Amino acid sequence: SSMKPKRPCHTILSICVILLSGTHAFTSSPRRSAVASHHRHDVSTTWNMFFKEQTAEKELDLTDALDVPENSNDATTNLFGLFMQNFMQQIQGNDGNTRQQQITVVETEEEKQKRLRQERLAEIEEGEVRRQQRVSEDKFGYLFLFALQLLPLVGSDRVESILYFLGVAVTTVYLGGRQEVIDKPEQVSQKNALYAPIGASFAIGGLYLLLKVGIDPTSLYAVAITIFGALAISDIGVPILRNVFPNVDFANAEVAIPKILAEKLDLDKPTLPLDGLVTLGLGIVATLLYWAPAAMEQKFLVSNAIAWALGMTSLGAISLGSFQTGAILLAGLFCYDIFWVFGTDVMMTVATKVEAPVKFLYTAPPSDTPKSYPFSVLGLGDVVIPGLFVRFMSKVDQVLRPKNLSYFNVATGAYAFGLMACFAANEIYHNGQPALLYLDPSLVGSALACAAANNQLDEVWNFEEESEEEEE
Repeated sequence: SSMKPKRPCHTILSICVILLSGTHAFTSSPRRSAVASHHRHDVSTTWNMFFKEQTAEKELDLTDALDVPENSNDATTNLFGLFMQNFMQQIQGNDGNTRQQQITVVETEEEKQKRLRQERLAEIEEGEVRRQQRVSEDKFGYLFLFALQLLPLVGSDRVESILYFLGVAVTTVYLGGRQEVIDKPEQVSQKNALYAPIGASFAIGGLYLLLKVGIDPTSLYAVAITIFGALAISDIGVPILRNVFPNVDFANAEVAIPKILAEKLDLDKPTLPLDGLVTLGLGIVATLLYWAPAAMEQKFLVSNAIAWALGMTSLGAISLGSFQTGAILLAGLFCYDIFWVFGTDVMMTVATKVEAPVKFLYTAPPSDTPKSYPFSVLGLGDVVIPGLFVRFMSKVDQVLRPKNLSYFNVATGAYAFGLMACFAANEIYHNGQPALLYLDPSLVGSALACAAANNQLDEVWNFEEESEEEEE
């Protein structure tokens, strides 16, 4: 405890005992008046000096109370003794209560770790309840995403593929911008935003060089991505599962596991939550289906499901932190996308040669001329990067509370507009388009225009989320 312990009552009790014994000594022999007078003076002085030293809060002077006349009779002495005895009992009682209030339990390190784990589990469950409620509020969006997966059964023409990509991307950005999270997201610093295009260029350039020298990194890259994808499905699937089966008490439903496994996982009891195990099982099944010996045309929807889970998880795990950081990131990746798509064949080569669930696929329309890649493609980065900005604008909404236009709604509409412009350019020029060329100006420009309409331009430009240090 950070509070200083009060002085122990045995000190006060000792003083009281000294006083009582001294009183008894000089009251029992009225003949020794000189000795008694001198003794009374010593006791009174000792009481005042010691009590002032021991008690800084309140200074008591009992000289007058102890200065009993020398010719006092036994009755007066007895009354004084009773008074001092009662005073001692009150001091003892009050100090005893104070001591009882200050008793603190000293927990061992093992008990502390156990308590922290229990508090963490309670925090996770509270977060899961929030996530479940948000998914319930957005249930029509999730149902729409599910319905879109049936679109390939309708046809594979260009119209269907555009509707599919537009529906999946815009709905994912909207749901990802509204989703609840358990832990605080990692904030991107302006320095990281500035260097992001350089790091991305080294990554994509490295993959391109490996392909050119005859080393295919697809298998290793895809294995790592599908592992993360299984975990992402396990995480993002919990609130969905709880809404699909609302009558199941997932908050308390647990599955017993071997004690050896529980010890390795450092669990307090050998059980795991049912919902987490079910969704993890779904993630593992999706990974196994992805690696099944079948053509990608037969399992591309599984790849899309893994990519969607990765995208949703990323939107909840990363925060831009400030409007200026978001503007810097989008501006840098705007140049990055244009250079690698229009200036080189790097982007198209990596997108079509490295097969991994980091993109959304839709079967290409039938054609008389054979195609090197049988899919239309929308990169996951074209959803997540702009989606982070859209989600950030929802935070601006929560803090600034605009009266005219919602920043989040405007940003979502701007994303849809930019993506449609990208698809239109693709149809006109019949070649791959850098989506961020259309998305980034649409997002930043619409945000500033919305801020001007709300008369909050300065507030939006300088808006920053609270960091964890500031909140603590």
